[in-house]
Amino acid sequence: MPVQFSIIIFAVIAAFVLFQLYNVLGKKVGRQPQEGARAPALPASGAEPALRTPGVDATLLAAAASLRARDPAFDPTKFIEGARQAYETIVRGYASGDRAALTPLLTPAVLASFETGISARETRGETEQVEFLHPPRADLELASAEGDRAVAKVRFLAEIRSKILLPEGEATPGAPAEPRIEERRTAEHWTFERSLGATDPNWVLARVEPANA
Repeated sequence: MPVQFSIIIFAVIAAFVLFQLYNVLGKKVGRQPQEGARAPALPASGAEPALRTPGVDATLLAAAASLRARDPAFDPTKFIEGARQAYETIVRGYASGDRAALTPLLTPAVLASFETGISARETRGETEQVEFLHPPRADLELASAEGDRAVAKVRFLAEIRSKILLPEGEATPGAPAEPRIEERRTAEHWTFERSLGATDPNWVLARVEPANA
């Protein structure tokens, strides 16, 4: 076979192989961007995203509007979490008679009322321990400015188990006194106060009232 003819044959075969490779490898595989499709728009330089307050509903914001007008730094979400912690601390402090823990959290009037209950329990020789069966629920119902005071009203719902240890004199001879266990649901309004513009940002409990469960 002439050399020129062989070269032509090999050239045809090579062209056929390259054509088949293009059919396999040259095709677009998978989902491709649509022609003319636009890229997602990015915020303009210097534009600020819209303010978001996750976990804060409109009712809570409305309740805090009056106070925020006087104290823009008031954060209802942080306040309600702090109020829940104060509630648990105060309930446990009252049960155990921990006056040192209660004093900075209560107004003098509320502290005097709690002191009466603690002293009466001590006179009977009883001691009490409490535990929360579930995390207490706290709802901010009002936050306002009254003169130079910030006032916030919170509704607490809680399920509490009390273990009351009786005095030794009530024990059966030869056996220790059995503790009295009580479980109760409580629904109360707690009103907290603090001075506007004061260097001390802490709130104190100013009033306790029953609430509807």
